[in-house]
Formats: sequence, C-alpha cells, structure tokens
Amino acid sequence: MRHLKSVLALTLITCLCASMAFAVEGNSRKGKFLYRKHCRTCHGVNASDLSPSSKVQADWKKLYANMGTIPCQKDWGAISDADKKDIFSYLHEFAKDSPTPASCQ
Repeated sequence: MRHLKSVLALTLITCLCASMAFAVEGNSRKGKFLYRKHCRTCHGVNASDLSPSSKVQADWKKLYANMGTIPCQKDWGAISDADKKDIFSYLHEFAKDSPTPASCQ
C-alpha cells in the first residue's frame, strides 16, 4: 500500500510539472532573437523607445490581446503566429514588473 501511494504521488507530481510546461505561451529565448530581428530595427537601435521593460506585464497582455491596435501591425504580416507568441513571451517575461526585468534600456 505504501509503495502504491508513492507511485501515485510521483505520477501526480509528474503530471503537474508536465502541465506547467505546456502552459507556457511561447519560447522567450527565441522571442528575444525575433524581437531583435523584427522589432528593434524600427524601435531604436538601443531599444530606447521600446523594450520589454518599457511596460509592465499587464500592459503587454493588453497590447497582445488587441493586436489590431499595434501601430506597426502592417509590418507583422510576415511574422508567423508562433513567432508572435515567442516575442510576446520574451516581452512579458522580462517586463518592468517581472522577477527578471530586461536591463537593456
């Protein structure tokens, strides 16, 4: 009985960890690369006018929820939805109020 409880507990922990891994919207490391490739060219060489830490996480969520309101929306046509999620993940993960805000301002 004790062995069965241990196996069930281990299975539950594994399932919880797996579900947390799939809850992530995008790949922030890839998003950083894509941000530098697609966004930084228009938003300042030093990312002075737009960087992850220029907004708080809630602001990035609002902006991405209303993609049609982004001023450079026309330039996003060539970027895939998966790449947009990766960029969002990068911006959100390193926002001003995140545990690890971006230091490139």
